[in-house]
Amino acid sequence: MHYVLLVLAGIAAGTVNAIAGGGSLITFPSLIATGLPTVDANVTNSVSVFPGYVSSVFGSRADLAGQGARVRAIVPTSLIGSIGGCALLLLTPARAFEVIVPFLVLGAAFVLAFQDRLRALVGHPREMSPRRATWTLQGVVLVGAIYGGYFGAALGVMYVAALALILDEPLKRINALKNVLSTAVGLVTVIVFAIFANVHWGAALTLAPATILGGYAGAKVARRLPPRVLRYLIVTFGTVVGLILLYRAFF
Repeated sequence: MHYVLLVLAGIAAGTVNAIAGGGSLITFPSLIATGLPTVDANVTNSVSVFPGYVSSVFGSRADLAGQGARVRAIVPTSLIGSIGGCALLLLTPARAFEVIVPFLVLGAAFVLAFQDRLRALVGHPREMSPRRATWTLQGVVLVGAIYGGYFGAALGVMYVAALALILDEPLKRINALKNVLSTAVGLVTVIVFAIFANVHWGAALTLAPATILGGYAGAKVARRLPPRVLRYLIVTFGTVVGLILLYRAFF
């Protein structure tokens, strides 16, 4: 039954990660339900969902056309931030970050929900100078990668919300860029946790193929959704994830 639970959780998480982000809120509790300690479940989950990120990039590759230069500019920043996030997880107490995380997730959902109104306040991306746009993008990528290296749940929600505010791109192209960044973060967590943390490889190898299937299918679904529907799904899922994290942090 544990294997069945993990396979179903992996498919669901891979699909959700590709469409909205936050699939770790499915796989992480599932790993705990199989009897893993919390920290072990966290690092095992980070390793398990990585293949799903890779397959989501493959599934959304058509929407990455013309973004090669942007990807090459931000992936190194994402790798550096992820290393910092992994170090936070392995070297510091988790409680302080657990308290902050729910508000980050809820804030991301809020930003995406009221993107147009916020753009009126901060300015449309077309109004940013190239220098300001570059530094803002790098800052968003760095902060998101640190969070992703530490915990990662709803990383996609936060990335989509922030990138949609600062990039003048359709949401499906931003979603494809989010998949690339999530993959970069995932690569670092796999390497760091495999070396320095207690990964339960039996559970990881059960989840990983399922996340591949779900990630590819989810990316295909995301490409076909109208922008308004995609935005609604991401905002809704981000809000739910944030409330779950808030409950877990304080109750």
